[in-house]
Amino acid sequence: MSELDPRNRAALVLMGLLVVLTIVEMGLSYWENRKYYEKRDTFNNIYLTSIAVVTNLLVKASTFFMLSFTYQFRLFQIHNVYLYWFVLVVVQDFLYWVLHYTGHYCRLFWAMHVTHHSSEHFNLTTGFRSTVFEPFYRTFFYLPLALMGFNAIDILYAYLITQLYGNIVHTQYKVALPKWYGWLFVTPAHHRVHHASNIPYLDKNMGMMLIIWDRMFNTFRDEDLPEPVKYGLTKQPEDMGPVNIIFHEWKALIHDVKFAPGFRNKIGYLLNPPGWSHDGSSQTARALQREYEKQTLDK
Repeated sequence: MSELDPRNRAALVLMGLLVVLTIVEMGLSYWENRKYYEKRDTFNNIYLTSIAVVTNLLVKASTFFMLSFTYQFRLFQIHNVYLYWFVLVVVQDFLYWVLHYTGHYCRLFWAMHVTHHSSEHFNLTTGFRSTVFEPFYRTFFYLPLALMGFNAIDILYAYLITQLYGNIVHTQYKVALPKWYGWLFVTPAHHRVHHASNIPYLDKNMGMMLIIWDRMFNTFRDEDLPEPVKYGLTKQPEDMGPVNIIFHEWKALIHDVKFAPGFRNKIGYLLNPPGWSHDGSSQTARALQREYEKQTLDK
């Protein structure tokens, strides 16, 4: 049997580490009665990641084709191997931030991304609660990497590494990290904010591995509220069955588009942030945050 490529070995080791950490966290949660896990929620997370694996396999060939085709038109090539991987990982992480930002500020993409935020629990299996339709559009965000001279296999490997890092920060356990680390990298505290439904925390900390993009583009927020973090959505669906978790926002979006007066308003529901409405009957996260800040100042 031929030996595994060093990159594949490293990926297997990292995935194995994630599985071990998940089992340890689950065991500690039950042992210490922290209630970080709930049986149905955990099964939903496993179900959703299984669907995402199938979806990834379905689009694997087209992903390679699009990246390899675009690679033919690369604008330059980095020959130093260390610089090559450094630039690839950093730019890939930035492009993921753009993808993630789009998922929060365009309702059409939010309808797909909302699945990942629908859990009212936060643990390492929450990272498996995948945006199951993301593989169908993720590649388009990574095409600039191919134009920069990075080949398809390396792009997908860089994504895997940052994705595994992004999974590890889904934990409520307090992790002691040096202050400088939290200036550069996403920490569990940063990502707890991202999954919170507390109004000041909405749409914050979009980074997968590096938090510098959020600091640069004003989407950063510390975990600094006096009240506890409340996980999930601002309005949880009543039916938390696995099918409705995937499609509930699609149903709401189709309803809003169908009954919106005029073509412009219909497009508005698709492209504006979640919460936007043509008649002001609902509010975006930014509008809610402005109201919250005003009320806080008035107290």
